[in-house]
Amino acid sequence: MDKALTLAVLQADEALGRISGAQDGRFIGLAHKAERLTGCLCRALFPDFASHAVSRAESIGEAALLLQDCLSALLPDAERTEEILTGFLDALPDVRRQLLTDLDAAYRGDPAASSRTEIVLCYPGFRAVCIYRLAHRLVLLGVPILPRVMTEYAHRITGIDIHPGAVIGDAFFIDHGTGVVIGETTTIGHDVKLYQHVTLGAKSFDLLPDGSPVKGIKRHPDIGDRVVIYAGATILGGDTHVGNDCVIGGSVWLTHSVPAGKMVLARANVTNPALTRDIIPDAPMDSAML
Repeated sequence: MDKALTLAVLQADEALGRISGAQDGRFIGLAHKAERLTGCLCRALFPDFASHAVSRAESIGEAALLLQDCLSALLPDAERTEEILTGFLDALPDVRRQLLTDLDAAYRGDPAASSRTEIVLCYPGFRAVCIYRLAHRLVLLGVPILPRVMTEYAHRITGIDIHPGAVIGDAFFIDHGTGVVIGETTTIGHDVKLYQHVTLGAKSFDLLPDGSPVKGIKRHPDIGDRVVIYAGATILGGDTHVGNDCVIGGSVWLTHSVPAGKMVLARANVTNPALTRDIIPDAPMDSAML
């Protein structure tokens, strides 16, 4: 490197330092460790995820060391780190139990699935849910930042964005999956099926006097048991509740609650006169409940 380039590098470093301040070294390498941790845990739960022969004990041991390293950087209290590490490892059998219900839901719900092994190896929805369930356990244990790093890694490799704070019941199946977004305060019941490009999001934000959004409030919808949500549907709002056994049609824009057992279709798709007569009169213009 010649003198002119060296000088330019030093000047750029000095200028960036004035703007950004001191670097917080705790987070250096955290994203890489989180990816390795996620891989080890997925292999421990489902050996078919492994790229080479490795025992479950080896995967769990490597994951434990990586998690301990991450927690030591994120939490100043060594005793709290040990408590979280133990609690998380103790929870792994229940995480696998939940994931087996997700696997069965995918196998039952997709006629294209020839085996459960195919789902583990090929379905991005199952991979994203696997990582979400691991990250959610860390959220429940009070771990900062790391769960979000893990689910953003899943987002990057699958195109499915599930916030680790969301609460999702057993037997959850995301078919195809690309473009699915599930917000932080969403709750989803048991036996729910989503298709691609479904958004469970926030309708609007309460704002502080300075214009910044209020944090820590309910912003995303609640979805009941045995609900099916078809491709491209958008369901918004913390006070929006979709009741048990509902079907939400493709391309629906939904910002109101739906009673149990109803079907909601985009009005452009309601062409059958017999169905049109059953539209609830006060339904918003964006959708029709049948």
